[in-house]
Amino acid sequence: MGFFLETLFGGLMAGMLYSLIALGFVLIFKASGVFNFAQGAMVLFAALAMARFSEWFPKWLGFDNPVLANLLAFAAAMALMVAVAWAIERFVLGKLVNQEGITLLMATLGISYFMDGFGQTLFGSDIYKIDIGMPKDPIFLFEGTFEGGVLLNKEDLYAALIAAALVAGLSLFFQKTATGRALRAVADDHQAAQSIGIPLSRIWVIVWSVAGFAALVAGVIWGSKLGVQFSLQQVALKALPVVILGGLTSVPGAIIGGLIIGVGEKLSEVYIGPSLGGGIEIWFAYVLALVFLLFRPQGLFGEKIIDRV
Repeated sequence: MGFFLETLFGGLMAGMLYSLIALGFVLIFKASGVFNFAQGAMVLFAALAMARFSEWFPKWLGFDNPVLANLLAFAAAMALMVAVAWAIERFVLGKLVNQEGITLLMATLGISYFMDGFGQTLFGSDIYKIDIGMPKDPIFLFEGTFEGGVLLNKEDLYAALIAAALVAGLSLFFQKTATGRALRAVADDHQAAQSIGIPLSRIWVIVWSVAGFAALVAGVIWGSKLGVQFSLQQVALKALPVVILGGLTSVPGAIIGGLIIGVGEKLSEVYIGPSLGGGIEIWFAYVLALVFLLFRPQGLFGEKIIDRV
C-alpha cells in the first residue's frame, strides 16, 4: 500500500503541472475559439527567458543575489510574454477575425515554429538551468502506518502546491472579477460581447497574457525539475490529451483531466508496464484521448454542440 500511495501521489503531482499547462489551451480556446498549438512553444520560450535573464541580470547590474536575480528574471520574462501576447493579437489574430477554424489552427502552428526559432536565436540552444531554491531532498510520510513510510520528493510536492494555487487563482479570476466575466462573455458570443462594448482585441491580449503567465510558471517549474531544453516543449504537449479528456471549454475539466492523466500514466507504467516491456507512460495519455475522441469527443466537462438542420 505504501508503494501504491507513492505512485498515486507522484501521479497527482505531475497531473497538477499538466493541468497548469492545459489551462493555457482552455483559456485561449474559450476566449477566441482558437486551439492554440503554440502553448508548448510558449512554455519553452518563457522558461528560456527566465533561465537566461537570471544569468544575465547579475552580470549586467553587478550583484550576486540569486533571489533578486530570480525575481527580476521572472518580471522580465512576464513582460516579454505580455509583449508576445500583444504581438500575436496585433499581427496575427487581429487579421484573422471570423476566419475558418483551420486557418486559425495553422496560424498557431506558425506561431509555434516562429517562437521555437526566435527563442533559439534570442536565448541560445544549450541546456540551461533554473534554480528557484526548491528543495530536492525526499521526505517520508505515514512512517507509523506503512513499513518504511511513503517517499515523496519535496520539489514535486512544492511544484504541485504552486500549480494548485495558480489554478485556483485563475479559476477565481474568471468567476469573480469583471475582466473574468468579460472573458467568459467573449467566449460565449463574440458579436454579442462587442455589441455591449467589450473590446475584443483587448480581451484577446489579456487572455494570451494570462496564458503566457501560466506558461511561464509551468516553464519555471518544469525547467527547475528537468533543465531548460528544447525537449521541454514535448512535455508541454502532454497537455493536449488533458484538454481532450477534460473538455476544450472547461477550466474544471482541465484540472480533473490533468489529475486523471497524471495518475493513469504513473499507475499504468508501474503496474502494467513491466508486462508490456515498459514505455506506457509515453503513450498512455494519447491513447486515452483517442478513446475519448471516439466515444465522447466533447470530453468529460465540455459542451455538447448540437447542429440543427
